[in-house]
Amino acid sequence: MTLCDPYLNTDAGTMSPFEHGEVFVLDDGGEVDLDLGNYERFIDVTLTRDNNITTGKIYQSVIEKERRGDYLGKTVQVIPHVTDEIKQWIQSVSSVPVDGQTRPADVCVIELGGTVGDIESMPFIEALRQLSFSLGKENFCLIHVSLVPVLGVVGEQKTKPTQHSVRELRALGLTPDLLACRSAQPLIGSVKEKLSQFCHVPVENILNIHDVPNLWHVPLILRNQKAHEAIIKQLNLARSAGPPELRDWTDMAESYDNLNNSVKVALVGKYTNLTDSYLSVVKALLHASVACSLKPSIQWIAASDLEDATAISAPDAHAEAWETLKGSSCILIPGGFGDRGISGMILAAKYARENRVPYLGICLGMQISVIEISRHVLGLEDADSEEFNKDTPNHVVMYMPEVSKTHMGNTMRLGCRRTFFSKPDCLTSKLYGSPPHVDERHRHRYEVNPSFVPMLESAGLHFVGCDESRNRMEIVELQDHPFYVGVQFHPEFKSRPRRPSPPFTGLIMAATKQLGANSNSSNGFVGASD
Repeated sequence: MTLCDPYLNTDAGTMSPFEHGEVFVLDDGGEVDLDLGNYERFIDVTLTRDNNITTGKIYQSVIEKERRGDYLGKTVQVIPHVTDEIKQWIQSVSSVPVDGQTRPADVCVIELGGTVGDIESMPFIEALRQLSFSLGKENFCLIHVSLVPVLGVVGEQKTKPTQHSVRELRALGLTPDLLACRSAQPLIGSVKEKLSQFCHVPVENILNIHDVPNLWHVPLILRNQKAHEAIIKQLNLARSAGPPELRDWTDMAESYDNLNNSVKVALVGKYTNLTDSYLSVVKALLHASVACSLKPSIQWIAASDLEDATAISAPDAHAEAWETLKGSSCILIPGGFGDRGISGMILAAKYARENRVPYLGICLGMQISVIEISRHVLGLEDADSEEFNKDTPNHVVMYMPEVSKTHMGNTMRLGCRRTFFSKPDCLTSKLYGSPPHVDERHRHRYEVNPSFVPMLESAGLHFVGCDESRNRMEIVELQDHPFYVGVQFHPEFKSRPRRPSPPFTGLIMAATKQLGANSNSSNGFVGASD
């Protein structure tokens, strides 16, 4: 799997969630586009930072080679040097075995983002043209994804956008073998015939990905249109490829459609205006809810709307936010950066603690719970994070000493790290199946100040998981509460449709009163440690 993103950033790490959606973190610490998260969830593989190619990475590598003198004094140009670098990167990634296998995969999927004709994607298109020529037609299958919109009151499906994009693609030296047409409704036969005639693609190779009840139906509609047969034929893999094994996937998609009950989850965050900012959190809630035979009903709450200042400036928004929070079955505060909305998050955590509402805090959400209890239980009114207030004497959350303060990109505690359970009988340990440790992915700069841990534990906030040094606090649980858990890591990144994340599953079970009956046995929990 190789995802080509034509932007100049070396990775997605410094991009605002409002700009590009969530930053997905891989096991090796790679900060990548959220599309790689979709690939990991759908095909259940573990990818690396090398599976994401950006223009920034390519140019950085080319310039480093030029500085070393690798080009032997030649004038460095887009063609052949940049295009060669792209080809070499793709071929290098395609030859690496994945998920413990001893041999490379039979097929490497390459996704080129952007729009045909964009100036920034031109080097990638040229590299793919050269690659298709060097590999030969039987080793290269080009699938062009295009939108078929419906315009006018008559509801006619328009093929012109696809015709024009295919014409542009062919002018650049690439001819699609298959068309994947996105549409609201299934394509009618005459539209497929028209696309075939004007785009020079056989009718049987025109795939239609129309709107479906849930995303899990997409592989099923592709199978029903024999997409796998068209690809197998193009790549000459008939001898080694069997029919797709989608029985389990079919059961999952159909069972979701038959669910009637839902659970309300209040998601209190900074970036609620763009829900893709929390895409992995949303998917993890979906996986956990389905495991409990429920559909998630996410109640989006902007943290700043809960603040006292909003009651004065926008009283209607303030009242609606609090009504939504109080009407939800559980509360989740995800990760984030910056001080906007922090007061609202603290109020939400306080409400969950005082009213015994199931609560899950992820990364920043865990730090919020520490700040809230420090202020309202321990009486440290000026308790804060060093991220938000550098002058307070009570930094209950502090900056990690080994992280750069001058560079933003790739300087956090990133990737898969091990967390050891200091209290094996704790709730979170049982959710994971009572292992001695778990491996989860991290992305943060600030952590709980270990100097305040004894005070916080005396207030009932128990730190039940930490790293191997015992100085980094990873998991907190509030004593005498149905479910009040905070984790420094991001469990949502490793959640899968059939293997939901244990902290998310625990939250949903607690919200629906399913947790108590299973709290004494690890067999009652969905999920396993890695």
